[in-house]
Amino acid sequence: MSMKEHRTDAPSVASDTLRMGLVGRGITLSRTPAMHEAEAAQQGLACRYDLIDTDGQAGAGLSNILDNAEAQGFAGLNITYPYKQDVIRLLDAVSDAAQRVGAVNTVVFKDGRRFGHNTDFWGFSESFRRGLPDAPLDTVLLIGAGGAGGAVAHALSDLGARSILIADTRLGAAETLAAAVCAAGGQAEAASDPTGAAARADGIVNATPMGMAKLPGTPLDPTCLSAGHWVADIVYFPLETALLKAARRAGCRTLPGEGMAIFQAVRAFELFTGLPADPDRMRATFRSLGAE
Repeated sequence: MSMKEHRTDAPSVASDTLRMGLVGRGITLSRTPAMHEAEAAQQGLACRYDLIDTDGQAGAGLSNILDNAEAQGFAGLNITYPYKQDVIRLLDAVSDAAQRVGAVNTVVFKDGRRFGHNTDFWGFSESFRRGLPDAPLDTVLLIGAGGAGGAVAHALSDLGARSILIADTRLGAAETLAAAVCAAGGQAEAASDPTGAAARADGIVNATPMGMAKLPGTPLDPTCLSAGHWVADIVYFPLETALLKAARRAGCRTLPGEGMAIFQAVRAFELFTGLPADPDRMRATFRSLGAE
């Protein structure tokens, strides 16, 4: 199976070039390649980061993608929607954080083995600590119980959320995630009525793809928002989603997806290279690509 990459005219890759990539659907606008390549250049490393976009490729198999990347000498792959949970069965080992979250967004190839990690967990936590440091966390409505939602739910629990209400169009997925949070020592429950849950919540987090350029809209009726809410979104393209725009108009404090995108990349870079990354440099690269 061929891998659809972000450049079709790339020259042959030197043997000392670090190879990395992102696997997902509808990812052509991702800023991750630029962040990794620029940070590598700053550290004197040759790096090529490819987008492996399965959008429109009915026969694109995740197993084949991992096989091909490993055979080509990739240091690792980032994994995004909709593969963060499916990829686990293809790995040799997963980190404690990935096991707890039930999702992997970073795969490292090393010594003939595949290791799964979850950098979304730390990425969201770090973004929240810096962006909404004193936000109330008595009750939080989390929309989305997929791979990203799992990372956000456990991050919120560790940040001190006393009660997490989890809404998803798949009620079973919300119930499963709530049970996992409770098993890890937190407090969560599935919310079949997002509108009612929003009325009870201090803050709201969108952990679904809704709001992306290719999936416009809001995951929640904007009339549910009030000035007392804080609202966070994990979507970063566009940087101000329809949800965040509505929240800002309602007087809410907001947290865009920029921070999570940057900090998850910081941790992933370290996993791929064994070297610490500079968050400020990666943020500068992210912002250099524009607000939209």
